Amino acid sequence: MLDLYLPIAEVSVSAPLLVVLGAVVGFISGLFGIGGGFLMTPVLVFLGIPPAVAVASEANHVAASSTSGVISYTRRRAVDFKMGAVLAAGGAVGAIVGVEIFRWLLLLGQADLVVSLSYLVFLGVIGGLMLVESVQAIVRRRSGQTTGPRRDRRPVWLYGLPLKVRFPRSRLYISVIPPIALGIFVGVLSAIMGVGGGFILVPAMVYILRMPAAVVVGTSLFQIIITTSLASLLQAGRNQTVDIVLATLLLIGGVIGAQFGARASARFRAEELRALLAIIVLAVGINMGIGLFLTPEEPFVQISGAG
Repeated sequence: MLDLYLPIAEVSVSAPLLVVLGAVVGFISGLFGIGGGFLMTPVLVFLGIPPAVAVASEANHVAASSTSGVISYTRRRAVDFKMGAVLAAGGAVGAIVGVEIFRWLLLLGQADLVVSLSYLVFLGVIGGLMLVESVQAIVRRRSGQTTGPRRDRRPVWLYGLPLKVRFPRSRLYISVIPPIALGIFVGVLSAIMGVGGGFILVPAMVYILRMPAAVVVGTSLFQIIITTSLASLLQAGRNQTVDIVLATLLLIGGVIGAQFGARASARFRAEELRALLAIIVLAVGINMGIGLFLTPEEPFVQISGAG
């Protein structure tokens, strides 16, 4: 079966299986403009990899898949690099804070519980809201109903904040405060949950920042590259929870899968993509949550302390 021993995770896992999983999640990453960590981390945990190691190692796969996706979107001029840089600046700050919070949780022995709870809460809420909105959009389109231009429905408070900057690619002139705040929040989640944060960032860019749908996916992936790369480096140096063998296998599959996902995204309508993403997000969140209420097969295990 070509099983490989993962030195940090201290388990043996099939190498081809990890490459295939990396490719599948990479495809989803390129298709939806998300890092894919919210999907891969629960799968790794299911395979027996400790959540703390899964979270830290998955960040490398997220960064690689996102890089591959951004290359494809750049060719289509579908990336707002200026907005992405602002989001990434906030993401860097959030990643630093998140890694320290994660270290504190490791020392308390509560990291695994917090990871599972975070998946249940964030994925459940975000997935539910996305599903309701996207289904309503699909129903309106099929029934022939029309809505006013989205530019007319932009929130007033978005234009009342200081430090306004022009983002030509997104056709926006808004304060940098909301993008930076979003970046910080996503950076913290990246460190604690091992995700790129795209499942939150993509809808936020659409409904809060009111960015054109054409540049949302590519811009989200660009921000994810910087945030998750920094989070991975900090996790490796600060918490020693990155398994390089695991990360490499996932990375190989992820780079390939993201290219195909980016190409496939052009075949779907935006609301259909959001509905499909919402279903996946809800399913993963519920699955992680169920594990909190089931009695483990071995209720008494020995764990090693974090140094």
